[in-house]
Amino acid sequence: MSIAANITAIKEELKNTGVKLIAVSKTKPLESIAEAYNAGQRVFGENTVQEMVEKHEKLPKDIEWHLIGHLQSNKVKYLASFVSMIHSVDSLKLMQEINKQAVKQNRIIDCLLQIYIADEETKFGMDFAEAVELLRSEEFNQLKNVKIRGVMGIATLTDNIRMIKDEFYELKTFHDSLKKTFFRKDPDFTEISMGMSGDYRLAIEQGSTMVRLGSTLFGSRALNVNSKI
Repeated sequence: MSIAANITAIKEELKNTGVKLIAVSKTKPLESIAEAYNAGQRVFGENTVQEMVEKHEKLPKDIEWHLIGHLQSNKVKYLASFVSMIHSVDSLKLMQEINKQAVKQNRIIDCLLQIYIADEETKFGMDFAEAVELLRSEEFNQLKNVKIRGVMGIATLTDNIRMIKDEFYELKTFHDSLKKTFFRKDPDFTEISMGMSGDYRLAIEQGSTMVRLGSTLFGSRALNVNSKI
């Protein structure tokens, strides 16, 4: 199937679920992203700042860019003027830098707290206690140009469906507890970004509001991109 056909099929599957499709365009050439765009897709996720900046410059300006990969504080300045949402906020230091750069751009940047839910050493994210401590801190309450919209998590890469379901369930439960404790009066704290090509249906079952799909839409062909930033 073509990229356009894949987009159409997934959007049909997600229809009436309220789940937003993030097309993960990392390593994909501009032509592939243009094909997805022409099929009606407007929300794209990138893993690296360098690649996202280059694509933002060359592609239509009504694209909504989401940074879904690990973000270093010294790279925030390159995307602060245009990024729509940062999924991977995993420390107060990073949040403070995002706020600093957002102030310079006179905008408020939507962010998700990346929560570590996987049974893998290589994943990034805060544990539940660290996230709660951050939200309780005086430093966090001083940040006026960062808007926390919800949480993001990546499940363990495993064939154990029960394990994946449990990890997604834990993230949904944690989201709901944060909502009650810290964001009860905030109508914008609604997002749970979980689920990728291999497990997005399980994530939707467990309450995901955003799925991040790459190979399901684009296939596995990749483009080598040299990072300069």
